[in-house]
Amino acid sequence: MISIENLAFTYPDGSRALDGLTLEIRKGTAAGIVGANGAGKSTLVNHLNGYLLPQEGLVRIDGIGVEKRNREAIHRIVGLLFQNPDDQLFTARVYDDLLFGPRNLDMDMNSATAESERLLREFGLWELRDKPPSHLSHGQKRFAALATVLVMKPRVLVMDEPTSDLDPRNRRKLIDLVRNFQATTVTVSHDLDFIWETCNEVFIMNAGKIVDGGPARELLSNRDLLERNGLELPLRLQGV
Repeated sequence: MISIENLAFTYPDGSRALDGLTLEIRKGTAAGIVGANGAGKSTLVNHLNGYLLPQEGLVRIDGIGVEKRNREAIHRIVGLLFQNPDDQLFTARVYDDLLFGPRNLDMDMNSATAESERLLREFGLWELRDKPPSHLSHGQKRFAALATVLVMKPRVLVMDEPTSDLDPRNRRKLIDLVRNFQATTVTVSHDLDFIWETCNEVFIMNAGKIVDGGPARELLSNRDLLERNGLELPLRLQGV
């Protein structure tokens, strides 16, 4: 489903965020990408839906190259949940945010409207549908942003630090949702317990490259491997 070969990306200030990264994620995999701050994780996920385009190397999603001419096709396949919900919610009403994507990609609006209403009710946001997103709590914004992604019915769901602003109850709700999502998922998170509960495969990043990958619980139990890459064991394995 996701194929990346020798991907490199350097920001205008000269910071090389990705350095010949190669990665394969099979269809239906729940993949976690972990690494210390500055490893290049967010830069990587921003290449998965064409928000950033490769400077060197290739990125393919379900066989389609991530390049300018294919952006619309990629947007129909990949839904990206940004780290900051405020980057995703920008209309005057929560309800309008959910319908923005379907309108712009000429989706069937009857189906999109029905799905929007279902998601708003499921996420406890129905009564807030006419509110400006700025009036929502951080957790409500997170689920509203997620709803704007899921209404597009993506075949790949990419999430960047999805638990960063969630209380324990909403974190558990998100875990259950991700577990039941019937498609490929890619999650970038410092919350290794969330990765433990939702991913079956993990890739470790360091200095813009994938340095290891394999079964999630096997890698997340490897203290030496994690510490070499600026990470710690999940809290559940620390006896906390």
